[in-house]
Order: sequence, then C-alpha cells, then structure tokens
Amino acid sequence: MGVLTDTIRMQYLNNVKMDLEYKIQLVTQTRMGLTQTGNDLMQIGTDYDPDSPIVKTLQQRQAKLKLLEQKLEQQMIQYQTRLKMVETELASCRQRLDKNIQHAFSY
Repeated sequence: MGVLTDTIRMQYLNNVKMDLEYKIQLVTQTRMGLTQTGNDLMQIGTDYDPDSPIVKTLQQRQAKLKLLEQKLEQQMIQYQTRLKMVETELASCRQRLDKNIQHAFSY
C-alpha cells in the first residue's frame, strides 16, 4: 500500500514542481521585460531638459516599474522557496518509495 501512496504523491509533487518552475520562468521573463522598459525610459529621458514635465513623468513611470520589479523579485523568492520545499519532500518520498520496494521484494 505504501508503494501506491508514494507513487501517487511523487506524481503530485512532480506536477507542483513543474508548475513552480514555469511560474519562475514567467516571472524571470517579466522582470527582463521591465528592466528593458526602464532602460528605454531612461534613454528617452536624456533627450529632454531635466526640468521638463515629460522627464518628471518618465521618472515617475520608472519608479513604478522599479516597484513592480521589486514585487516580482519577492514573488520569485517565494516560488523558489516553495520549489526547494517540494524538491526536499520529493527526495524524501523517493527514499521512502525505494525502501518500500526493497521491503516488498525481499524474501
């Protein structure tokens, strides 16, 4: 019975692991896009007078992008922490499954 339970649990954990890895990939891609957008805003701002309202608007938008990037970084850390937890539980489940198989087939 332990073999079946551990097998099902491993399948579930593998699905959770793949989902977390996908979310981490999406966050990474989004952060790269935000960084590029922020850099583009800075290049555009160099064409204008530093005291112009356009530059101030661009700076505000850049600050908002930085805040969004920080939030994404926090989310990335949460996903990575959860991924480590899942990987640890998956390794434990594999060990338990190996023990159950060895016990079931030793005469």
